[in-house]
Amino acid sequence: MTSRLSRALGLLASCLVAGACRQDLYNQHKMKPLSDSTFFADGQGSRPPVPGTVARGFLREDKAYFTGQADGKFLTAVPVPITRALLSRGQERFNIYCTPCHGKLGDGHGMIVSRGFKQPQTFHSDRLRTQAVGYFYDVMTQGFGQMSSYASQVPPEDRWAIAAYVRALQYSQHAPASELAPADQKELEKAK
Repeated sequence: MTSRLSRALGLLASCLVAGACRQDLYNQHKMKPLSDSTFFADGQGSRPPVPGTVARGFLREDKAYFTGQADGKFLTAVPVPITRALLSRGQERFNIYCTPCHGKLGDGHGMIVSRGFKQPQTFHSDRLRTQAVGYFYDVMTQGFGQMSSYASQVPPEDRWAIAAYVRALQYSQHAPASELAPADQKELEKAK
């Protein structure tokens, strides 16, 4: 009798479960994006975003950080702490994105020059050595001359890392001898 009762209860439970399955959630009324609609007066199914809406992760309150400029002038200092990690990241990104044109030393002797493309100006020219660091960030963001914008490929934090690394490259070729260690100053004097 218990086996009959358990079969009957199992059959009853199966019927209840099968009867509870409905397609309401699957076959619900919905609006497909960009389709026509009779619900709204303008006949469009999609609604424009509310004015002032900012996509998640894209609120860019720090204008100087995201443009490289403050009060219409290029920033003269990198707006993040310059650390060994930042310079290492800048070197890595520089080697990926910049060396094909600018070369590993930033001298404008990249691989594309050997293939017949126009040589970019060296980062070691007086004009670029005296340029504010925000200028390099802006050029990576907006592009300049034959160089197109890298804003879609290189995120802002990497653009600042590259700009800091460009400054390190410039300094490596133009460091004043007075800032060298005394032993290095003597070696430099011997080389002259």
